[in-house]
Amino acid sequence: MTERRSSESGFPIKAVYDATDVPGGLPERLGAPGEFPYTRGVYPTMYTSRPWTMRQYAGFGTATESNARYHQLLRAGTAGLSVAFDLPTQMGYDSDDPIAHGEVGKVGVAIDSIEDMRLLFDGIPLDQVSTSMTINAPGSVLLLLYQLVAEEAGIAGTALKGTIQNDILKEYIARGTYIFPPKPSLRLVADTFAYCRAEVPRWNTISISGYHMAEAGATPVQEIAFTLANGIQYVRAALDAGLAVDDFAPRLSFFFVARTTLLEEVAKFRAARRIWARLMRDEFGATDPKSWMLRFHTQTAGVQLTAQQPEVNLVRVAVQGLGAVLGGTQSLHTNSFDEAIALPTEKAARLALRTQQVLAHETDLTATVDPFAGSYVVEAMTDEIEAAATALMDRVAGYGSAVEAIEAGFQKREIETSAYRIAQQIDAGERVVVGLNRFAVDEEEPYEPLRVDPAIEAAQAERLAKLRAGRDAGAVERALTDLRTAAGGSSNVLYPMKDALRARATVGEVCGTLREVWGAYRPNDAF
Repeated sequence: MTERRSSESGFPIKAVYDATDVPGGLPERLGAPGEFPYTRGVYPTMYTSRPWTMRQYAGFGTATESNARYHQLLRAGTAGLSVAFDLPTQMGYDSDDPIAHGEVGKVGVAIDSIEDMRLLFDGIPLDQVSTSMTINAPGSVLLLLYQLVAEEAGIAGTALKGTIQNDILKEYIARGTYIFPPKPSLRLVADTFAYCRAEVPRWNTISISGYHMAEAGATPVQEIAFTLANGIQYVRAALDAGLAVDDFAPRLSFFFVARTTLLEEVAKFRAARRIWARLMRDEFGATDPKSWMLRFHTQTAGVQLTAQQPEVNLVRVAVQGLGAVLGGTQSLHTNSFDEAIALPTEKAARLALRTQQVLAHETDLTATVDPFAGSYVVEAMTDEIEAAATALMDRVAGYGSAVEAIEAGFQKREIETSAYRIAQQIDAGERVVVGLNRFAVDEEEPYEPLRVDPAIEAAQAERLAKLRAGRDAGAVERALTDLRTAAGGSSNVLYPMKDALRARATVGEVCGTLREVWGAYRPNDAF
């Protein structure tokens, strides 16, 4: 008897699908690419006019080392940069803060001040590249440093293109790199929306992320349901701050994972576009079609990579990247095969980029728009995911809002339950992981990973000491006082924040000033 399979979200997968599995027919319900509800893609021509943006997430050690990697990636043909920051930077601490000890430069680049940001982008034409920065709680701080460096090169904010992740709500659910409590954090997000509309209008002010929830164990349904529920919260925060929906919604973007379960991932992306389009048009009254479009970046699933037989990860990443492309992503990062072991080597990063280039230039994926349209299985899965995700979003709304559901521990509980189920399946051998619980080898080939020099921490501390000794301390203090005043009132905090950073205040000093006014978030361990 043939074994019955289930999707990652728990739906039974039939051996054969036919027209009865997509009631209501296909043509009129699907619509055309680039038209509401965007099931078939947000642009009418998709990749037939140009391929997705190929990004490679990179950052480690010092700004100088990361800058060298960026130049190497640009020479290899990447079309956009994607910056990884170390944990102290993500948490708003300087490299010489005692809490940063042992973590400086480890999982990303250490950025303490405008001087580090200058080194990070030295020789890179910021008006010609698109830069994504994976930074959340201090996202506005790093964006302002980027803008200041561009201005020093004579580049106006109007010429800058890129994205800051700036998605604080998922930090309370899945990652934990938060600084402030939810309400002031949402205020900072709304202030960033308003600032960028006026000063950096081509910048994507938020990348609402399901990726990290998926990495923590969320199913595809949970991933899009909780992500879109967070998106609703951000829209409401911006509206409450007095912004008009069509003034900020076109700059919203999303960030999803691509797993090896290709068919369900394609259906997930299609369902997410459809749900968001209806929400923005029907619930929030957006009239600009750009406000209805769910544009998203995709990263292949790091959690599915194995340290065992790491070369097999090249195959996993190719399949995952294929799913993202078939699902209509706007940009893509393909993980390096050695990331389950350490930071990627230069060769591994280049191979990851080459994977995208093969998909774009050696296959026929870019010859037609939406290749899976009308597929019985994909359309049936799209309907199932849409219905289940909408129902789960209703459960979040039942708490009052995404923030109140987060405070009750709902999303975290649901994801942890899913993660535990997956771990049980792997341990029992019910879920095959090639090279780990099946098709293992007796002895692994030796592999030399990239290692970060621990001396970086001392070097960063020395740079900070010189910075503080050489700057105008009075100017820094006055600027931080203005920031403190703005944070305690209702004016946009990004303007005094920019002044403080221009005066060479550090990331830690700016975030520390906001901590004084807004407090620091402490999770409720009861859940």
